Amino acid sequence: MPFADQFSDLTVLDLAVHAIDILLVWFVLYKLITVIRGTKAVQLLKGIFVIVVIRVFSELLGFNTLAWIMEQVMLWGVLGIMIIFQPELRRALEQLGRGKLFARGNLQEDEERNRLVEAVTKSVSYMAKRRIGALISFERETGMGDYIETGIPMDSNLTSELLINLFIPNTPLHDGAVIIQKNRIAAAACYLPLSESPFISKELGTRHRAALGVSEVTDSITVVVSEETGAISVTANGELQRDLELEEFSKIIRREWFGEKETADSSARWNWRGKKNNG
Repeated sequence: MPFADQFSDLTVLDLAVHAIDILLVWFVLYKLITVIRGTKAVQLLKGIFVIVVIRVFSELLGFNTLAWIMEQVMLWGVLGIMIIFQPELRRALEQLGRGKLFARGNLQEDEERNRLVEAVTKSVSYMAKRRIGALISFERETGMGDYIETGIPMDSNLTSELLINLFIPNTPLHDGAVIIQKNRIAAAACYLPLSESPFISKELGTRHRAALGVSEVTDSITVVVSEETGAISVTANGELQRDLELEEFSKIIRREWFGEKETADSSARWNWRGKKNNG
C-alpha cells in the first residue's frame, strides 16, 4: 500500500520529530484554551460550533438557501472573531510578551487555598462585627473583564488587611465592589449590574441587588456584608443565602470558589430571591 510504503520510509529520527511536532501543537492549543477559558469567548466559541453544525447538516439535507447563508457567515467569520475576541486576543498577546502564557500557577495548592480563604474570612468577620458595608465578587469560569474596567485597577495580592482597608467608610475606594481574579484583587470600586427581578425581598438594599444581578449574568460568587445589620450574605447562580455564621461562610467559600465537596446539609440553606432562612 502506498501509505504503508511512505510510513516505512521514515527513519526513527523522522518519527521522533513528527511526534514532538504533534505534542507541541497540542500543548500550544491547550495553553490557548486556558487563556480564553473563563471569558465570554467560551460562549462565543459554542455559538460558532453551532453555526458549523448547521452548515454541515443544511448541505447534507439539501437546504441550499440556509447552506448559502451559513457559508457567508463563516466566510466573514474571521473578521468577526477578531472584533469580538479583541479583549481575549489582546490579553493573550500581553501574556506572551511578558512570558506568562506558558507559566504554571500554583493556585490549587492547599497552602495557597487555605491562605486565601482565611484572608477573606478574616476580613469579612472584621467588617461584619463593625457593620462596615462590603461587596466582594469572585470570578470563576465566566470572565468579569467588563465589570473590572468600570473600577480602579489594582492587581494586588489578596490579604485581609487590604480588603478591610478598601471598604473603610469615606475612603476613595469604599463605594462599589471589589472583584477578585484567582488569587489577586483585580479592581476596586467596580459597578455591578443591579437585578431587576420583582421577586427580590424589599428588605434588600443596593449591595444585595448588585450581588444578585451579577450572579444572574455570570457564574461568579459574591459576598455582601450589610452596613445596617452586619449580616453576611452570599450569592451564586441567581440565588441568595443570608445571615450566615462565619464557619458556614468559610465552608461556602471553599465549596463555591474552589469546588471543595460540601457537607450533607449545606446546600439546603440556599434561598430563593433573598427570603430569610427561617421562612
